[in-house]
Amino acid sequence: MNTKIPVAISRCLLGENVRYNGDHKHNRFCTGVLAEYFEFVPVCPEVEAGMSIPRKPIRLVLQPDAQIRALESDNAAKDVTTDLSKQADYFVQDNKTVAGFIATPNSPSCGLFGVKLYLPNGNPVNKTAGLFSARLQQLNPLLPMEEAGRLNDPGLRENFILRVYTYHRWQLLNQEPLTARALVDFHTRHKYLLMAHHPAAYTTLGQLVAGAGQADIAALGKEYITVLMNALANPAPRQRHCNVLHHLMGYLKKLIDLRDKQELLGSIEDYRHGIVPLIVPLALLRHHLERWREQQQYLLNQVYLNPYPHRLGLRSQVHP
Repeated sequence: MNTKIPVAISRCLLGENVRYNGDHKHNRFCTGVLAEYFEFVPVCPEVEAGMSIPRKPIRLVLQPDAQIRALESDNAAKDVTTDLSKQADYFVQDNKTVAGFIATPNSPSCGLFGVKLYLPNGNPVNKTAGLFSARLQQLNPLLPMEEAGRLNDPGLRENFILRVYTYHRWQLLNQEPLTARALVDFHTRHKYLLMAHHPAAYTTLGQLVAGAGQADIAALGKEYITVLMNALANPAPRQRHCNVLHHLMGYLKKLIDLRDKQELLGSIEDYRHGIVPLIVPLALLRHHLERWREQQQYLLNQVYLNPYPHRLGLRSQVHP
């Protein structure tokens, strides 16, 4: 995976002056770090819907019939709901290869979680998702989506990037018609990643793949990736990582001496107690697997050991 991954992003996060007040919300992590790995596909639903820069701000209003409408804050007769929702349809039609979306927080078009929802009388009543993002998620519920501000959280950042790379691997696999053999190989390489995130989903997917030779492979593939992406949306807790590390270590028990075993076990325990980050026992484990490469090629092919570029440093922090 040497080429950059196409990822959609709100244009204002790239420093473009497209916000309602003519300003931007430049995110340096996106442009300074992620841009090395992601080929950003910029989008601003409001501008692309024909709204001017600057423009009157809009807000989401809960109607008596329970519909959510995007209305100009100073002029409730100005309704841009349909225009914003349609932008998601156009975007999906024109950008079928994007593997993720990084959104601007609180935006009535792009926000994902905390967008204020108002009553017609102007009183805030709840929080919701922006219209563009809500429609985008409806059209492609498997697409990894995250708000730029939440990428400051190490656990959420790691989980989002993990899902982007996983989804992109699936997209690459499906550039040619899916075969049972290809699906089995894909599942095999993701075995320990699944065990860390969702053991029950691992069992479910194993049963699905076991019948790949007799099933409608296209339908099976859709079911497979749905279960997989939903499973990975759950960040892996430390205890499950420890379980996987112990499982992987079991392959080395007849190959490494007592001193090496104690060192590896000690690093896993230090990780369990939050003393060191995950990268410490993983690096030591990889060291021993590389020493016995011929016997351990199966494990070295596991995505769990390298789910994204090492240089991102996502496993180098101690997560809660």
